Amino acid sequence: MNRFQESIYKLIVETSTNLPGDVRQAIQAARDQEDAGTRSALSLSTIADNIQMAECNVSPICQDTGMPTFIVHCPVGANQIVMRKQIIEAVAQATKDSKLRTNSVDSLTGANSGDNVGPGTPVIHFEQWERDDIEAKLILKGGGCENKNIQYSLPTELEGLGKAGRDLDGIRKCIMHAVYQAQGQGCSAGFIGVGIGGDRTTGYELAKHQLFRRADDVNPNEELRKLEDYVMENANKLGIGTMGFGGQVTLLGCKIGVMNRLPASFFVSVAYNCWAFRRQGVVIDPATGDIKEWVYPKGELVEMKKDEPAKQPHPNRRSAARLCCRRRSRKSKSASCAWAMS
Repeated sequence: MNRFQESIYKLIVETSTNLPGDVRQAIQAARDQEDAGTRSALSLSTIADNIQMAECNVSPICQDTGMPTFIVHCPVGANQIVMRKQIIEAVAQATKDSKLRTNSVDSLTGANSGDNVGPGTPVIHFEQWERDDIEAKLILKGGGCENKNIQYSLPTELEGLGKAGRDLDGIRKCIMHAVYQAQGQGCSAGFIGVGIGGDRTTGYELAKHQLFRRADDVNPNEELRKLEDYVMENANKLGIGTMGFGGQVTLLGCKIGVMNRLPASFFVSVAYNCWAFRRQGVVIDPATGDIKEWVYPKGELVEMKKDEPAKQPHPNRRSAARLCCRRRSRKSKSASCAWAMS
């Protein structure tokens, strides 16, 4: 396990700077659906440029690098105490190298720890399994989209939708309301993870766990698969569009999970994630700590398409193609947010 910390550092850098291939494909599909020349289409084009520039410069995709949240599966007997310390060290090093922004703030004093380390940060969950390998997954979920999370306690009254009861129709109403009430905030078009059941804590945990599913997977639960399809079809009829500019695409993905609940409680929890859907994972050799494979498709396997006809680059900005001559360099320049790159 000599190189476990180095492997976690590589995971952090990859997650922060290189959007996974399945997420890129979802964004490409959205660009194909959007009406050319609209503000939403132009925003998606700028987002695509941002993704490519971040990859080429090994720079954060967004200025808000989010809350580092790790889920680590390890075999029985693995030293979780040592792994936790090395994950924390890797987070601090990535922050020092400007791959993560200093995001850990004392809730009482407002003081920033300066290295993303403090009470509650980073978030690390360990789970044992019966495999020999170690699997570490990471999601970087920013504050803007975190603020648009929402939880419903059924039955409830929803403005414009009426009563949402303790059934599939009520669940459907809650999910559609969650998308509508965001109104493009949290940097749409985005992805949602939904947790049905549990208590207030486990419901949100289940919702966030759905964000670790591949964007192109199919829910094995037939009822949930139909519900996911319904939400995707109808959410994209709301006309909210990218960044709330109006358009054909409001939602890029919907993943739903279910768990048992108490008889007296019925929660529907929705975790919203922006277009900068930064999650990646690695399978690690428990003997050496080396990375054996990546869990999600690497971003460079899906190059973001350029608009046709090609637009002339701004005179003060080099094109993404020229930037790629320094592809995946170790430089620590910060990529601008998509909406600031027009």
